[in-house]
Amino acid sequence: MKEIDVMAIGELLIDFSPAGPSLNKRPTYEQNPGGAPANVVAALGKWGRATSMIARVGEDFFGEDLISTLKEYHVDCSLITKDKEIPTTLAFVNLDDNGNRSFRFYRKPGADLMLHKDNIEETGIKRCKIFHFGSVSLTGEPSREATWHAVERAIENAKIISFDPNVRELLWEEQDEMKEQIIRGLSVADLVKVSEEELRFLTGEDMLEKAMTLLSETYSIPLLIVTLGAEGSSYRLNGKMGFIPGYKVRALDTTGSGDVFWGSVIYQLLGRAKLLELQETDIAQILQTANAVGALTTLKKGAIPSIPALDEIDLFLRQQRKHMEDKT
Repeated sequence: MKEIDVMAIGELLIDFSPAGPSLNKRPTYEQNPGGAPANVVAALGKWGRATSMIARVGEDFFGEDLISTLKEYHVDCSLITKDKEIPTTLAFVNLDDNGNRSFRFYRKPGADLMLHKDNIEETGIKRCKIFHFGSVSLTGEPSREATWHAVERAIENAKIISFDPNVRELLWEEQDEMKEQIIRGLSVADLVKVSEEELRFLTGEDMLEKAMTLLSETYSIPLLIVTLGAEGSSYRLNGKMGFIPGYKVRALDTTGSGDVFWGSVIYQLLGRAKLLELQETDIAQILQTANAVGALTTLKKGAIPSIPALDEIDLFLRQQRKHMEDKT
């Protein structure tokens, strides 16, 4: 059977992105495919990696659109199931003047929460190299049990575990429960991405380096990446730390930029013979490219529709290098 580079589990949903005023000067919204784990595998699929998604959508036109979109991005959708009673989860996106987004979910419940342990096939997990998940599928049952069942099977089969907490406080009834579930994820992960705000929330520490050290040492995380928006990203790799500056662009919509950034990190790791045996020079090069990918993703609206092609990424990096050479 075909080997899978990355398998992800979690939310697959519709993001309704602001699309400007209507003729009646009322807000209008554009239907875009999204969901953090789905954004990651869609990026990897677009870039030629073999990917698969475990998710649940409603048996409705939103669910059909999501599945057809992932197929266009070469993601294996054989483990995406449909719910006849619960509709596909929706999220409305709000953008500020700088393109920074916030969400309001319509999910009480949504089909993504209806993913069941019985929907998990271990044979697929056995065929992947990296297993990726986040915390949104941990916000309630039965998807929480299903997610942990899948993660445990991945660990048993010695897969590399990737975790993005992707904190969405409005989806949790109790903050203590949220922290408990996220901590469990941190405790089993080999690769972790958090935002600066999430790092502060999880550690209670304002100093970046101190917070990174605390998180990575407490949960024995081999590679921790912290995204810093337009400023760039920081890493802690086997006790060594560094910062890689980002790229200044005129952001239109930051939705999904962190997910596609993480997809770029994973894509580059997959190109190495031994994924977790990295030097500081390796991770610096990886993050230079990932920062560029994150920046490019903000130039269009929506998450999956904004994923840049490999040639776009190469062109952007060449232009940036030339710009720096001209300045010197």
